[in-house]
Amino acid sequence: MQQVTQKRELPERMSWARAMVFAIGFFLLAAILVGQIPGYVYNAMTASSLVEFERGTFSLGLICLACFAVIMVIEFLFDPKPVIPPALLAGVGGIIAIVGLAVTVAVSLTGYQSFPSENTNLVSVLGGKFLWFQPNAIDLVAVGLIILFVGLATVFYSVLALGEKRNPDRRDLGTTPVIRWGLIASSLLLIVFLYCYNYNAAPAIVQNVVLGVSVFLALGAFALRLHYLMRPVRKQTMPGLYAVGALGLAQTGAALLLFWFVAYPLLAFLHPLPVLGPYLTNCTRATVIPGSCSFSQDAGYIVDAIITSSFFGAMLAAIWAWKSNRNMVVVGSVVITAVIALTALVMHTSASALPTAMMLCAGILILATVWTITARREFAVVGESNLGCLGQWLVMGTCLFVYLSAFAFFSMANFAAEETPPNIPNTINTAGATDAFVMFALFAVLGAIQFFFLARNRYRV
Repeated sequence: MQQVTQKRELPERMSWARAMVFAIGFFLLAAILVGQIPGYVYNAMTASSLVEFERGTFSLGLICLACFAVIMVIEFLFDPKPVIPPALLAGVGGIIAIVGLAVTVAVSLTGYQSFPSENTNLVSVLGGKFLWFQPNAIDLVAVGLIILFVGLATVFYSVLALGEKRNPDRRDLGTTPVIRWGLIASSLLLIVFLYCYNYNAAPAIVQNVVLGVSVFLALGAFALRLHYLMRPVRKQTMPGLYAVGALGLAQTGAALLLFWFVAYPLLAFLHPLPVLGPYLTNCTRATVIPGSCSFSQDAGYIVDAIITSSFFGAMLAAIWAWKSNRNMVVVGSVVITAVIALTALVMHTSASALPTAMMLCAGILILATVWTITARREFAVVGESNLGCLGQWLVMGTCLFVYLSAFAFFSMANFAAEETPPNIPNTINTAGATDAFVMFALFAVLGAIQFFFLARNRYRV
């Protein structure tokens, strides 16, 4: 009698170390999308002046559209039948990058970093300086940085597309030496900056240069690793990437820019209404409408609830789609993480806030790069060791130390009165130890030790 053996499909299992990286990434997304962004919008809407709200919605909307433009460049370049020749896109990207660099340098050197200024009087409507916009409604430094980013990204991916035309290899090369050393160098430069920033160990210009190089290396390592991650499975990842760009980033960016454009006319329309006016608006001077107006706390609550519910629903949808469209969830998650990193940079371009904005940008980009490295064969063969008491402590200890170190890292951001004060006091440029920096250094080292043994023992989930 012929013996028939049936192969039982084994469930997909992930090592605890890889699962930890995924959990950290998703926790960051949840904290920023469901917690930080709605809170920021509420504070900006209900402040005594709408200047911060106008600048924030404009910069955030512009970076969302810029990232969508980069996604479209990737779609055009790596389509089975490329729509636009890579050499042409490389030339266009170079021109865009030069324009962005020129704008950034010009507005930084001239001090004309915002538009309109107090002395601007151009097509004034509703008491505005330009149309209905009040002074400093547009951050020109953010505009220059965003244009520079689009240009550099276009050149970068065009060069990769030209290389693929000569080499038919479509394998995922993993963590190549360029990615590995770029990630290591970016992390080391970030550590150097943190020490110099907290203990005033180097001039400010040196700190900014070190941190700028760190951001550049982290962004390059992430972009190259994302390219390798998607390359073998482009048929599965390209539709998801387009969906993230067209349905997520483009729609969000357009909505934010629309809100930025109509905020003052909307206040002028709502203020005289009998019921909605007092309920949704606050105006300090009856003769300066809408220049002295902002939205009420009730209006802030409504918008906050809409934003929180939208992001929370998107995260629930990602959980639902994990089994059937895992590639889309992974690619979308790491791309949105990178967008959050760039958002932290372009929304805080003042001289006092820029160093720690670049610090947050570099740190989040490093996490996004590590996430893309982990996402390569995330269900690879793992060890068969049971977790046990030691393994449970390694998992719990790693989670605890990573959370506490991240808590301290984000408390070092110095955004003056733009944000809520940090939970951990951190007086910078002092001769003694600062609480947030010491806490970050201590728990980061302990977390790294715990994670090393967790990965080394290869516990199975």
